[in-house]
Amino acid sequence: MARFRIQAAGILLVGSVLVAGAQEERHGRKYVAPPPASHISVTVVKALNGKPVANAAVIFHPIKQGKDDGGNMEIKTNRDGVAMLDVIPIGDTIRLQVVADGFQTFGEDYAIDSSVKEIEVRMKKPTKQDSIYSTPLGSPGTTTDGNSKNASGSPASK
Repeated sequence: MARFRIQAAGILLVGSVLVAGAQEERHGRKYVAPPPASHISVTVVKALNGKPVANAAVIFHPIKQGKDDGGNMEIKTNRDGVAMLDVIPIGDTIRLQVVADGFQTFGEDYAIDSSVKEIEVRMKKPTKQDSIYSTPLGSPGTTTDGNSKNASGSPASK
């Protein structure tokens, strides 16, 4: 009976060593930790008075070798005009675009070089656009009130 116990203990010992060796083998992908990310805070305010712009679209475009990487991420500002993002790796470059109703679209590139990046965007009201289809005031073909003339020199009828 003692001999049986010694044999059983030996089998258990060999079995546990084999199981432990099998657990050491790893199959599949190895885990690679993500790079450290920066906390980016974008505050969108009106250029005229510094008041926050709520519900503005803040769009992050990653830049690789001077070109848009193809993907983007859009976040809306809260009622305080703030949008936050925590997934852009330190060392990357982003193109920040801000779009809000009643304001000019903003766009600029930023290098993410620290663990915290604070960006303030001052949104301007749209200005009058120039067009090749309108004739500037005071040039030949317009009257002093801005109306155009026809070929005979008399004001054109509308």
